[in-house]
Amino acid sequence: MKYEINQNQCGFLMRHGRFVKMLFGGTYHYLKAAGYDVFIEEMDGAVRFGKIPKEVLLEDKEFADKVLNVIVPAGFIGILRKNGTPQTCLTETEYLFWNQWKQYDVVLMDMQQPEMEGEVSKAYLAIIPLKYYKKIEIQPGEMGLLYYNNQVVKELHAGTYYYWLYSKDVTGRIVDLKSHSLEITGQEILTADRIGVRINLTCTYRIVEPRRMIETIRNLENQIYVCVQLIIREYIGRYRLDELLEQKEEISGFIFKRLKEVEGEYCVEFQNAGIKDIILPGEIRDIMNTVLVAERKAQANVITRREEVASTRSLLNTAKLMDENKTLYKLKEMECLERICAQVGNIQVSGGGALLEQLKNIL
Repeated sequence: MKYEINQNQCGFLMRHGRFVKMLFGGTYHYLKAAGYDVFIEEMDGAVRFGKIPKEVLLEDKEFADKVLNVIVPAGFIGILRKNGTPQTCLTETEYLFWNQWKQYDVVLMDMQQPEMEGEVSKAYLAIIPLKYYKKIEIQPGEMGLLYYNNQVVKELHAGTYYYWLYSKDVTGRIVDLKSHSLEITGQEILTADRIGVRINLTCTYRIVEPRRMIETIRNLENQIYVCVQLIIREYIGRYRLDELLEQKEEISGFIFKRLKEVEGEYCVEFQNAGIKDIILPGEIRDIMNTVLVAERKAQANVITRREEVASTRSLLNTAKLMDENKTLYKLKEMECLERICAQVGNIQVSGGGALLEQLKNIL
């Protein structure tokens, strides 16, 4: 039987199921009746012929010279490169690759130590399955804690880190060190005179002991929320409603002072705290508005009476001066005539006599 083998191909010559030798580019004739058979394969990528154990094939020098035999030890992972370019990740123990027309090589990476050595190429990471490593990314303003098998190993600062998962379980806890704002709205609290008011508060804090916070506190924001609730209830319950409304600023100062006293328990630093709104019940608000309107009306009446008294006193003083000084009286009389004339369109004079005397008679 005739067999044609191209330059980029090879043939495995078999007789009665046993490997005889390798055949390369050319034309060959073998009798099937004599038990011969030839299997042809492209010499590119992995060796796919599996009818013969690779140990037997590697004993053939021609075959061994044209292949790359890869052995990946336990605890290692391989990166197959073709002409220097990463192609695939090797996780099995042994591989055979044709190394005739394209040059293959393998980079072995040790996974026995969790921390990846050196700067890991992004091209390598793109082909390594995620189940083999863990990526921990710390943003600016954050801090991370690295754990091996749930034990703290070290602190991580801003950057990107990669760890193998072969020998240990690797986890990372990330803590945001920037300032946090906590809004506490609609707190229903009774004053000393048993009036229910609703309080809206705000506070700002930042974490200053991240490691102790992670180890001792679960759900930090909820715990701070409850702490502020208890502090405001402690203060509001001491005062009557009118006293409370008069000292809104003092409430904010008290809350901030009490928070500064307990900040060490929560591993934080409180930066500010205060009251945003005090919301009264509807009926109390209506009463307060009525009282306010009445106060403003009373103040307006007092001002009006004061001005009336001042005006009357001024008139009295003017009358006394006019009574004592005839010339001043005449000037005042002329001012009145001037004002009257300013409002008159036409003046008709009849008969004799002086004009001023006639106007005086009209008045």
